[in-house]
Amino acid sequence: MANEVKLRKSLSLYQVVYMGLAWMTPMIYFSIYGIAYENAHGMLTQAYLLAFIAIFFTAYSYGVMSKSFPTSGSAYTYTKKSIHPYLGFLVGWALLLDYFFSPIIACLTFGIYLHAQFPSIPAYVWIIGLNIILGIVNIIGIKFSANISKLFVWIQILFIGVFCFFLIRNLTGDVNPMGLFLQTDVPFSTILAGASIICFSFLGFDTVTTMSEETVNAQKTIPRAIMIIILTASVLYLVPSVLTQLIYPHLTFVNVDSAGFEIVKLVGGAALSSVFITVLILAIFTQGLSSVTSVSRLLYVMGRDSILPKRVFAFLHPKFNTPVINIVIVSCVSLLALVISLDNAVKFVNFGALTAFFFVNISVIVQKYIKENQRSLKQTILYLALPLVGAGFIGYLLSLLDRDALWMGGVWLMIGIVYHLIRKKVSSEAAGTVLAPMAISNKPMRTTGSIK
Repeated sequence: MANEVKLRKSLSLYQVVYMGLAWMTPMIYFSIYGIAYENAHGMLTQAYLLAFIAIFFTAYSYGVMSKSFPTSGSAYTYTKKSIHPYLGFLVGWALLLDYFFSPIIACLTFGIYLHAQFPSIPAYVWIIGLNIILGIVNIIGIKFSANISKLFVWIQILFIGVFCFFLIRNLTGDVNPMGLFLQTDVPFSTILAGASIICFSFLGFDTVTTMSEETVNAQKTIPRAIMIIILTASVLYLVPSVLTQLIYPHLTFVNVDSAGFEIVKLVGGAALSSVFITVLILAIFTQGLSSVTSVSRLLYVMGRDSILPKRVFAFLHPKFNTPVINIVIVSCVSLLALVISLDNAVKFVNFGALTAFFFVNISVIVQKYIKENQRSLKQTILYLALPLVGAGFIGYLLSLLDRDALWMGGVWLMIGIVYHLIRKKVSSEAAGTVLAPMAISNKPMRTTGSIK
């Protein structure tokens, strides 16, 4: 009998952290700078702080659930096992929006930036080329992907450090850091609206839960990795936002979409802005790499559970121990970057991520507080109060999504419901076809004559 091929446990704590930071992409601070600045009316520090608080509670809930269920299904598995399999399917289906469209965003932005740098080469060449490279690297193995992510994440961190150095050099003695938090001319609701956009910067910490079955001592490693990722990202976002707001309290941009490039040029001149493009392209590459890894693992778990066709999605390559078919499927879907707009792709990601975040918080309450009856004072705080705060924050952020995002997300969920009903009907008919001959064969045989 051939040995069953399984995901190989090979990732250490810091390899998981690098994969999560690669998906999150620290350079996204600059990518969404203009949109965030405009929505928060310049109150970026306050908006980032609120976004961190909102995401922190959800990150805590992910840590709790990853200890209870150290498998690679993320929010899909947590909701399925703690609340109900059908709801778990719907959450997993919504999460596919986040995970499927993340590599699409990476490919799209990669094509946009490189076409801007090399106008003679069409954007579709870069998009197709990146798809092929991401697919090959992911097929070779997750450890190879983690090592590449480590290098490129450190390049991003180094760039942000240099950017902060230029900001500090421009500081004067009359700045007042506390003044940032005493400004009352911008309504709190406006800052919250900015925070809802900025939450996109923190997406990615949850993807490391899809690597649980490839992580050494996942029950301890994954929760620790989640907190390290969230805290690291908070420092990388808050420090430059504080310094920038102190030195440039009022900014205007020629183009909101390229505001990140404009602020880098303002702070560091032509030299720093020329490096910026190179680092941003590397960041986009690593984000795409980690995105393909995450969605291929989610598809694998859903295939293994027969939610998706098992023979296709639960297949692992016998040599590389990677879900090769899933990786190829993701690469094909990512070609939507050739026709879809960046705005619509981001809306799909936000709907899928926030839906999953909401139900992970609820899963902690159901699993720990209700099912396991952990209701001491400390446990009530840990397993009821904190997840409720997280669910409240995320629910509010969901309500801030525009009508298009909610409409597209609703249509996607309806497609999932129809698929589930068809799959259930086909499974029932197949089971009936198998049982019918068995029932016939179990009937007593009638004889028409005597046995001689």
